[in-house]
Amino acid sequence: MTTSIHTNTSAMIALQNLNRTNDQLAATQGRVSTGLKVQGAKDNAAVWAVAQGQRADMGSLEAVTTSLKRATSITDVSLAAGEQISDLLVELQAKATAAADPSQSPETRDRYDEEFQALLGSITSFADNAVFDGANILDGSSTIAVPFLASADGAETISLSRQDLTVDGLGLTGLSLDTTAGAAAALAAVKTALTTSSSRLAELGAQAKQIERHTTFVGKLSDSLESGIGNLVDADLARESARLQALQVQQQLGVQSLSIANQAPQMILSLFQG
Repeated sequence: MTTSIHTNTSAMIALQNLNRTNDQLAATQGRVSTGLKVQGAKDNAAVWAVAQGQRADMGSLEAVTTSLKRATSITDVSLAAGEQISDLLVELQAKATAAADPSQSPETRDRYDEEFQALLGSITSFADNAVFDGANILDGSSTIAVPFLASADGAETISLSRQDLTVDGLGLTGLSLDTTAGAAAALAAVKTALTTSSSRLAELGAQAKQIERHTTFVGKLSDSLESGIGNLVDADLARESARLQALQVQQQLGVQSLSIANQAPQMILSLFQG
């Protein structure tokens, strides 16, 4: 090898090795600090693209979960109101049965009718106030089912049927207990309303259970996607820690090697000493 003060081949080789070590050390430190082995498209374009696609799906599933939780809240409020309405119907049947007794005096029957009408008013109030986030599926204002997101692509929905539990919807309009015949007619209407309300609440309960199961499924699917993304891009920190220490030692040795190589031209001076 030629000895020269213009070209120090050893120093250039040592510098190249040190730069390579520094690059590897910076990459390892980045993985340690972020916990990711693929931080961007530059690290691994194919893996990063796949991970980004899965992250987008996770974001969509969060929207699905939010929609399903809203559906759950609506059904919870509606079931609570519906169960109270069912209890009122039981009371209505008792009042109508008592008023239908031929031995009752007109005054007593009037008292039963007052209680009966008050209970009908409570049914109207409960149905009208079964509202969550502006949605009411018991007030009979519409017959169109309410759809909720069920899939990340938005193509699938779960519908929540409206269940009319108003006085009109249950066929209890215009009833009175002021006569024996009126009480008998009211009793028959209330019995029919009880059957109708039970059927509608059963349907609502089944839909609530379906929404609950689908919410659980979406949660598990989201967890699986998150785990899959981690398998693609997460760094093995135990391995990176060991690599970091090894590179730090290599860096120190590279600095020392470069320092030694930079001292080589100084030896030329000894050749010209007398």
